[in-house]
Amino acid sequence: MKPSTARLLAAAALAAVLALASGVADATVVTTCKAAAGSDGRVDYDFCVAELGKHHDSPSADTWGLAKVAALTGVVDADNAVYDIKELLAKDGADARTQAALARCQELYDSMGFAFAEAQDDINNRDYAAGKEKASSYSVQIAVVCTA
Repeated sequence: MKPSTARLLAAAALAAVLALASGVADATVVTTCKAAAGSDGRVDYDFCVAELGKHHDSPSADTWGLAKVAALTGVVDADNAVYDIKELLAKDGADARTQAALARCQELYDSMGFAFAEAQDDINNRDYAAGKEKASSYSVQIAVVCTA
């Protein structure tokens, strides 16, 4: 996985985490992503809008609905990253160090996908604090480990 892709996926995960706690009145994809990008430099505003905005529920979602969309987006992005890493590991030519790093990132993204799925359950139950905690558990690790 290219470092830029890993950074963008970590940023999308971070945006989803921040969406859970944004507290933005009348949250929309644009206001949530603007708040997320303004509060954390790792969040790419355009990527955030693109990722959260492509879900069919986003245009009409309230804060709770947008938090659910964000968690689902985190699951999808994490699963896509795992798939991309598997493709990279299947190619010949990577040295042992690169393969080990990719394998570690694959584990982190896989765990992050499960964490976002658990966050989705918490959000469905309107337990935002628990959802935020679960969603944020891997974002920082991925941003550090998988973009180095």
